[in-house]
Amino acid sequence: MNRQKPGVARFVRRALGVLLGVAALSAALPAQAGWREDLGTFRIGMLAEPGAGQGITGLAEIKRAYTMALGMPVEILVARDYAALIEAQAAGKLEYAVYSATAYATASRLCTCVEPFVAPVAADGATGLRAVLVTRDNRLTAVEDIARRRVAIVEGDNIAGFALPASALGGVLDREGTILVKVDTASAAEALLVDGSVDAIFGWVPSSSDAGSAPAGGTLERLVAAGIDPAALQVVWTSDLLRFGPHALRSDVDPEARRSLTILLTAMLSQTPELYDLIERHHDGGFKPVTADDYATALALVDRLAAAGKPQ
Repeated sequence: MNRQKPGVARFVRRALGVLLGVAALSAALPAQAGWREDLGTFRIGMLAEPGAGQGITGLAEIKRAYTMALGMPVEILVARDYAALIEAQAAGKLEYAVYSATAYATASRLCTCVEPFVAPVAADGATGLRAVLVTRDNRLTAVEDIARRRVAIVEGDNIAGFALPASALGGVLDREGTILVKVDTASAAEALLVDGSVDAIFGWVPSSSDAGSAPAGGTLERLVAAGIDPAALQVVWTSDLLRFGPHALRSDVDPEARRSLTILLTAMLSQTPELYDLIERHHDGGFKPVTADDYATALALVDRLAAAGKPQ
């Protein structure tokens, strides 16, 4: 992120002021007596940074912020992967976890006790992404044309390049005669469209873009950067929105804790951007409240994967 960074002392003073304000507001709200004492320690699960082993940058500062917002001891557990987070929260070992969209959906299906409450937003206002089927020079005019054209699809865990299309268009993709060119990466798929080896590829666009025009961010922007004339690109199909992954609480967490955490996170970008940078490393637009309804696409995707007997 490229925000102007104030000095450490100024940051600490500002952060303390905001967090004390959160604590004061929380104290003024009605709450079930004694929930802090009953819980003892509020446990938060976060994923380890890639290549950092079991580490998270700024862990002490993050822990201090949550402790002050909640007015109680906080423990942050660093997980090696989402499976460990899901298992811990479903088992009641975590009150709070930070998930990807599909990890949250998996946790929700494993245990109905998990509820999203905030999620990040991109700097341009995007709240998630959509998978798209992109062609050039009108080689495809409808999804049904897949059966007569060569289409690149990314194998493995790629959400936009494989999982969302396979989930939403499985019947079309499985038709006899369909030629799916399977590649390992999104870059490889894009290269095939650039050199004309395929007629279309599956990719993604941010939710803030107009998927009917090019360039519009994501795969379309990358294809233009690779040399394709924007006027030559067409989007044939667009998936439902897949929201950016949420922060999720167990449903038995006291409402006062939920309110305090929502206040802390939704004010964080404007009030303590340095702290926001530590907690959210991918999206620069702040946190917004969400509900389970915002993750209908992720939940449907996980249900279809489960029905097909595939790992989530």
